[in-house]
Formats: sequence, C-alpha cells, structure tokens
Amino acid sequence: MAALLLLLQCTTEKPSLETWSVYKADAASTSYSSLQQINQETVSQLAVAWTFKPNDAPAGMYFGKSECNAIVVNNMLYATSARHWVYALDAATGKALWHLDPFDGAKGGGVNRGVTYWESGDDKRILFTAGKYLMAVNALTGKLISTFGEQGKVSLNLVPDNQLEGWVVPTSPGMVFNDLLILGSEVSELYGAAPGYVRAFDIRTGALRWTFHTIPHPGETGYETWPPDAWKYVGGANNWGGMSLDEKRGLVFLPLGSPTYDYYGADRKGQNLFGNCIVALNANTGERVWHFQTVHHDLWDYDLPAPPNLVTVMHNGKPVDALAQTTKTGFLFVLNRETGEPLFPIEERPVPTSTIPGEDVWPTQPFPLKPAPYARQHMTEADLNNTSPQARDSARAIFKSLRYDGMFTPPDLRGTFMFPGSRGGSEWGGAAIDPTTAWLYVNANESPEIAQVKKMKKSESSPNTTRYALGKNFYMNYCSTCHGQDRKGREPNFPALTDLGKRLTEADALQKIKTGGGRMPAFAKLVAGHEEEIIAYLFEKSKTVYAKKQTTPTDTTSVYLNLTAYSDFEGPDGQPAIKQPWGTLNAIDLNTGDYAWKIPLGNIPEFQTPGGPPTGTESWGGPMVTAGGLVFIAATKDKKFRAFNKATGAMLWETTLPGHGYATPSTYACNGKQFVVISVTGGKDDPGGSIMAFALPE
Repeated sequence: MAALLLLLQCTTEKPSLETWSVYKADAASTSYSSLQQINQETVSQLAVAWTFKPNDAPAGMYFGKSECNAIVVNNMLYATSARHWVYALDAATGKALWHLDPFDGAKGGGVNRGVTYWESGDDKRILFTAGKYLMAVNALTGKLISTFGEQGKVSLNLVPDNQLEGWVVPTSPGMVFNDLLILGSEVSELYGAAPGYVRAFDIRTGALRWTFHTIPHPGETGYETWPPDAWKYVGGANNWGGMSLDEKRGLVFLPLGSPTYDYYGADRKGQNLFGNCIVALNANTGERVWHFQTVHHDLWDYDLPAPPNLVTVMHNGKPVDALAQTTKTGFLFVLNRETGEPLFPIEERPVPTSTIPGEDVWPTQPFPLKPAPYARQHMTEADLNNTSPQARDSARAIFKSLRYDGMFTPPDLRGTFMFPGSRGGSEWGGAAIDPTTAWLYVNANESPEIAQVKKMKKSESSPNTTRYALGKNFYMNYCSTCHGQDRKGREPNFPALTDLGKRLTEADALQKIKTGGGRMPAFAKLVAGHEEEIIAYLFEKSKTVYAKKQTTPTDTTSVYLNLTAYSDFEGPDGQPAIKQPWGTLNAIDLNTGDYAWKIPLGNIPEFQTPGGPPTGTESWGGPMVTAGGLVFIAATKDKKFRAFNKATGAMLWETTLPGHGYATPSTYACNGKQFVVISVTGGKDDPGGSIMAFALPE
C-alpha cells in the first residue's frame, strides 16, 4: 500500500492528456497521443526501459496471442495477459502492484484486448471480462467489488426467449458513458450461435440497464429484413471489435459482425440488418439513432473488425464531425457522425449470384468511390506469385480450379476464390487518426482465401464403426476449418493439434472443446454424446470397431459448411500466392479522401527481391500516431516494432521484439518521461509473453 501512496502523490485527480486511459487512447478511438518527447529527432535513441513478464502460464501451455492495449491512469498501468490475468504495474518501472486470476486457478486464455477504467470520487474501478463473466475490481487493490453483481461478477450468458443458453465471450473492452459500461461480445460463428446483443450495465451494481437487439425482434426497425422469427434462431451480428463514443452527443457507435452461419444464408434470406452495420445508439437508452450497412446478407465473414475513428474533417469548406470505419474488404466508409450520411459518394453495384440451392445473394453491394480501397480487391493470373516457376504453376492450377467472378463471388460447391479474404483489409487493430490533420493511418493485409463449401449431414456415421473414425468425422465437420484437415493449424491464430497429448490431458482438451475461448466457439452442445469419439481422434487412440451406443437420436439434418474457412491461398513456400506486397501501411487525408502515402509493412528477407522494396507481411494489431510526428506499429510477422515519419512514411526506427507484437501500442508520460509500451506474444518456450516499455535514455 505504501508503494501505491507514493505513486498517487504525483497524479492528478482526473486522467490527463499525458495518459492513455481508454482502449485505443480515448472514447473517439483515435489511437493518438499529444506527447512529443519522443519525436522524429529523438526516436532513433529509443531503448527498452523495462520489461514485465506475467509468468502466469505453466510451462508448455501456450494461451494464444497477447493483444492487450494497455491503459495508464494515475501512473498505474493496467493490462491483461494471454491467460486473462489482470495486472496493475508501476508505469515508471513495470513493477507489479497487484494481479488477479479471474479463473481461480483454472486455465483461462483466449483473446483479450484489455480493460476499462471508471472513477467517481474515491471509487476507482477496473472493469474487464474473463470467460463468460463481467467483473469489477478496486483499481488500487485488485480486490473484487462485492457489491457489483454477485461478489464482483455478472454472468454474460444469454438466455433470450426461445434460445438455449448461448456462448458469449467478450474480447474487447467496453465503453464507459457516465455510470454505464456498454459492452459487446464475441459469439460462435457456427449454426446455433448466440445473437450478438449489445448491453449496458450499471457500473456500480452490475445491473442490466439496456439491451440493443442486433437481430431485431418483432416491431423493431430492421425486422422486415429477415425471415419471420429469425431472431429466435439466427446468431451473430455482434460487436466483437470494440466501439467508439461521441461524449458530447451521447452517441455510441457499434461496428457489427456478420450473422451466422457466415458462409450460407438460406435460413436468413434478406438484407439482414443489423449485420455488418455501423449503428449509432443513444448511449443512455440504447435506442437506435441511425445505421449504415457495409455488406448486405454477408456470405464472406466480412465483419466490421474495429471501432470507427471519430474526427472532425474539412468537407466542402466546412468542418464536419465524421467517423471513419475500416473494413476487411479494404473499403473505408467516411460518414457524418450525426446523421450517418456518407461524405463521399457510395454506389450500389450488382454482384455475382449463387449456385448453391436455397441461397439468395443480395443483388448489390455498396462501393465507396473515395477513398480508394487500401487493400487489393481484384486479381488475375498475372497477379500470381512468381517467386519460382513451381510456385507460380501450383498457384495457377489452384486459381483456375476455383470459381472467381471478382469481389463478392459467393461460396460455391466447386470452391471459391475470395479476394480479399475474411482476414484481408484491416483487422481488429483498426486505424489511428491525427485529429490535428484528419489523416488516418491503417495497416492492411493482402489476404486471398479459398472457401470450399460442402453439404453435410450433422451425423454421417454408421452404427458400427470406430471411435477414431467417428471423432475424425466430427473434427472434419467442425474443427478442420480452423485447425486444418491435417491438424497442423495456422499459428498463431489457430494452433496445431498434432501431438496434443504432450500439451494437454484428455480432460483439459475436452473442457476446452466444450467451453471454447478466444476465436474458438463453445462446442458443448455439439460434442454431447461424442466425447469419447473426438478424444479418440485427437489423441490417436484405438481404432477398433465398436457398436456405438446411441444416447441421442441421430441428426440427419443437412447443413452447408465451409471446410476451408480462414484458409489462406498460399504457395508451396507457405507465403501468399500473390505478388508482393503482402501487407501495407497507408496514410489517408480524410479531408479530401486522397492518399498521402502507402508503403509495404513488414519484411521476409528470403523472399525480398535484391535491392527491391520490403515484401510486406500479414499484420495483426494496429498503429498509434503521436504529436511527435510518428506512427508506431508492430503487428507484423517479422517480430519488428517500427516508427515511421507520419508525414512521409519514412521509417525512422525499428527493433526486434522477443515475440510477435500482435497488439496496438500505447504511450504515456510518467515523472516527466514518455514511454511507449506494447504487449508481446509468447511461445512454447515463453508461454506468458511480456509487456515491454521503451523510452529515451536519461
């Protein structure tokens, strides 16, 4: 406690401009700082100031990416680890002040991007989610606040009307408005997913104050864009990437994801509001003020992945309060913040139709005319990778075998080429924006993908077969889309499941399958009655024939599944099978809609043309911009952390991190010194990862 009192002696009562007190810097999600001690002249001297290692992960237990955007209030830094433990650190030294294990010794884990701070007088709280719970702790001590919910916890599981309890696991911090915490969630992307309702909770008590139905109920706006009673069985349309808030107007802006099932929509014919919408709500009541849909009847998993950036621009000679929404398609939607009207023209253009029985593709999609897309949206054979004749021939053969009619080609039974893919454009890191210039900075993935949809019965097994074969059938239906048909996964997003027995017990693996975590949905309902089978396959147990004991009736319902969801279009060298660059960093002037500059982001030296530009790489996490004239970003596969001249895109500094920096950086000042901090993902030898702070030497 003495250490806490010393810290508080040099603080102000309210967070100052020198702090980073909200996810992505502020309620406007700018990822901007007015600090400039670290600037274009001094950044080359930047060095590690301190490193904090959570060390909460058992040896050999990898819990996934560290995506936390740390916040700093009153010289205390608050962050979560990959295991979802919450930490308070001395922002000047990185020394731990307190920590909380929200799972009481259970394993935890999965995607988590940080925490939320709230204060009223002497009542200072950290609010965060872990698994299905929203929790509140004393910001100074880390102790659960017993008057919040039930002993500091509120269950977030949904039981709406005729639906069974749904899997709801928030991954991004909520937004504070007065005494409300407004919270979205991640839900399953499969059939039977929970709806992505957005809710507001009383920060003092945990009581539910309002709910916005992202899949409208009868009598609500948008109900007519679905089949009757769709709200009873359709899931998704959720806010998993966070939100922005116009505090003056009392408007909260929600970027929403796609309805489920992501790749087949015969049971949800129509435009499907509010899937893939930017929705403006009255933050006090949850009432819809306006909405804008970026993809109609989504069949491509083109979620809106990050909060919109709020900024004032000069438009037609007048200042306009606007928002800019990044997307997976590479489109940037710039809208009037008060009305939702586009500032630049948007055309509804015809798109290809579906050949899958029962599917009704929405006939048009919106195409902004400005700014130009920041990720490629079309390709021909001439755009295939030419690093070697073998790579090009392999890519050409695959490309020609797939259906491809340009952007928005719907899933097809013969296989579809998707460009951009569902991991294309920008991801959850979103953009940073400089409010002094209205320039927006965003990293982009050039990410082609293959969608292979197949009609399958939920149960395709015969009564007499092997546990191993039955488990394999379950795996191919529900798990191979992410972890691969060969179980080799795609690190770091989807871990390999080969040699699973060396990392998990059978009980632990089964628990993970049932409860989910991170991007993995809960499979408790689907796996019920099939536990022995899936374990037999994953742990390569006996393949002897046995008479399956039927505990539940066999479900012969047919469904369409994308067996290659999130499957990158790669060459034999494991790199994208398209020409470089594979990732970029972009600067866009929102006053005009024109590009200031565009550069490759990241590099894989062995694939770089001698003397040529960097290759660019896939990137996860976003940029930060400062008044010091700098854009900071890690995010890339090459484990680099870089700083660029925000006016020109020239790189001014880089360092190699001990792991991937798949997080958005933060910056703050403490005791007169500016720090830049980033969460670093661990690995098998360092499962807990680290939080690293950089500063100028004394």
